[in-house]
Amino acid sequence: MAYTAPQLLSMSQKDLDNLFTSSPSGDIPNGEAEGTAIIAPGSVFSPEIASLINIFTWKGKTFDAAHGTLRNRILAFGLDAIVAEVYKTASWFDNKECIVLDYSKTSFVAQHVRDEIRLIAPGLYLGLVYWEKSKTIHFALQFPVA
Repeated sequence: MAYTAPQLLSMSQKDLDNLFTSSPSGDIPNGEAEGTAIIAPGSVFSPEIASLINIFTWKGKTFDAAHGTLRNRILAFGLDAIVAEVYKTASWFDNKECIVLDYSKTSFVAQHVRDEIRLIAPGLYLGLVYWEKSKTIHFALQFPVA
């Protein structure tokens, strides 16, 4: 099944977790992705929360696969900030391979954050956010598909 970011907002926490664990890591992406924060998944509030976050706080991520890094696009005007190292390793969620977005050595602000992503559809990655070792929210990254 081909998923879209809006569809992910209507899925339950359990369904998102199942989708993440059943998906391959995919290739480390390159280029600019539009981000969707998935907070209160499956609730009527999830699309509105995602929209507000996208307008005022977090727009997405820009990956540089050749250098194994990314920058988050934040604030209303899309400032590139908050760098992470990008590499493949075992997921904290299910111990299967995933792509890790590691802020521990690159960001004072986000040093306790680790994201994990997996490819769920062409150009679409589903992610998990950890604060230290605690899983917090899901997010989606949509890359342009040729």
